[in-house]
Amino acid sequence: MRGLANDPDDLPAWPGTAPVTAPTDLTFVARVRAALAGQVRSILAEAEGNGWRDLQHRQLAERIKALVAATHPVNDPTGTWGGVDLLGPARRLAVRLAELQGPSGLFTGGDNVDSPPDSAFSVNDLADALLLLRRAGTPTADHRALTEALERLLAATVPALTGGGVHTPNHRWEISAALARLFLVSPAPELAARVRQWLAEGVDVDDDGLYSERSANYAAHVSNPSLLVIAEVFDRPDLVDVVERNLDATVDLLLPDGSVETVMSRRQDQNQPIPLAVYLLALRRVALLRGRGDLAWAAGLALEQGITAPADAAARLVLDPDIARVLPAPVNPRRPRQRVFGAAGLLVEHASASTTVLFGGSDYAQQGRIRSGLANSPTFLRLFAGAAVLDSVRLSRTFFGKGPFRADGLRVERGPTGETTVTLAETVTAAYYQPLAQRDRDPRGDYRLGDEGRFSAAMDFDRRVRDDVTLHTTVGARLTATGVELTFDLTGAVVDWALELAFRPGGTLSGARRLGERGWQLDATAGAAAAPVAVSYRCGDDVIRVELVEASDGQGNPLPAASSAPVYEPGEEYRFLGGTDAAAGERLYVTGRVPARVRMLLTVDMVP
Repeated sequence: MRGLANDPDDLPAWPGTAPVTAPTDLTFVARVRAALAGQVRSILAEAEGNGWRDLQHRQLAERIKALVAATHPVNDPTGTWGGVDLLGPARRLAVRLAELQGPSGLFTGGDNVDSPPDSAFSVNDLADALLLLRRAGTPTADHRALTEALERLLAATVPALTGGGVHTPNHRWEISAALARLFLVSPAPELAARVRQWLAEGVDVDDDGLYSERSANYAAHVSNPSLLVIAEVFDRPDLVDVVERNLDATVDLLLPDGSVETVMSRRQDQNQPIPLAVYLLALRRVALLRGRGDLAWAAGLALEQGITAPADAAARLVLDPDIARVLPAPVNPRRPRQRVFGAAGLLVEHASASTTVLFGGSDYAQQGRIRSGLANSPTFLRLFAGAAVLDSVRLSRTFFGKGPFRADGLRVERGPTGETTVTLAETVTAAYYQPLAQRDRDPRGDYRLGDEGRFSAAMDFDRRVRDDVTLHTTVGARLTATGVELTFDLTGAVVDWALELAFRPGGTLSGARRLGERGWQLDATAGAAAAPVAVSYRCGDDVIRVELVEASDGQGNPLPAASSAPVYEPGEEYRFLGGTDAAAGERLYVTGRVPARVRMLLTVDMVP
């Protein structure tokens, strides 16, 4: 590619840029304008100092896009910025970006060195800014100067983006979206060819609509918006189908607190909430394209949470004005409903008044390690009852540093009356090793360094006879009209265990013995068989009740008491590094010793 064309008359128009004749969603447009105005004010305030010197290239590019979007009459119909120089600061940002552009054309910064996908994020914003400038009614000298600066920045990135690689699944779609936008800026066959090459691998979405990373964060910020852009530029409605399937899944993963479930994620968001707001533009686009009232309902909820990316939304109002059309009539998803995400090992049940999440899809059973890119969460149950939220149920064991219970799958069965039972199971094994056979001995004591599964040592482990120590754990969950019945069976090695129920802060826990700040214990050895022991967690008028109805050794004898105080054991992979993945909140513990059989009822009581 010899450079980027300068004559907008020779360029393809952004798909869907014909004048909009359908009614406009005035609420959406007004909120986008207000959010953009707030972002622009913040950017201009930064410009008064030297704050831009410390910004990464993606932050710089986003600011350029916001400033340029604010100059367009669609986003500033009353002339709020008419007397304010927005393009001057944008040119300064472009100069700073040029300083961060290396010999390869990629932008430097961050721990991903010389990264095509990281630079693609900035290219997407810069290309949008350039397209916005080319839509200006009467370009001024400032418009032309900034246009030329952006054209230089973008042209320099083309070789790296058409030839560079990636290291995560979503990067393929981010780079492809950048190439698609560059194609709009200046159509060149190598841009389209590279997009086709990435798409030929197939989009990594499963039958349930989850991308391979199972991440709400990356679905919302990367895969969905990227695929929609590629679909529009290259006329690929099949990619809209992919996004629609993911949004279908998102509606079923939507929790009562307005966040999208992430316990099954293989990325950083597996331990943090992701608001529905970040899906807003994709929800609007697909709701309009496919006439989906349920997605329109979700888009309305997302809008109420706020505009999280004002520059993106404002750019779409200009480049893709159809996004501002009035949505189809909203249709609330029905309740009760239940969905099983088989490949992810996840069940979500939206009952009439509560939502239950069961997770057995950790990658730990197959991979045997904690890694970025794997689903590591040991949380296997979550329960939402209005303001009362049980954020996490985990089962911790003191067993060779193997860490908490992580099921190796989720088995779902339907009873004759339609009731649902879920089984989660795990078998963990550690070993002691016998002396080496005579033929394998080395008089110098020089043996191969190997990984035993828990640790490494120069022991030639695979040549030794093992004496295995095994722990079997089965968790049964029967979904009821008012909550869930849990059964725990632990057999094998005689070790302590601690069941941890972590409630979201803000409520009051009663009926248990306080252990310290935000720690409580329900005594499982106090004769649960004779009289159920109950604890309540109240938040406002909403209550989650925990009732212990059985605590034994599984053979009709009392439950053996734990020999140590309740504690969450994160496992050797965390502890060796001084880290933890412990849950926060008001933590209630039930403890004992193997063998054990424990049965409890979790019920919800909510004020309509």
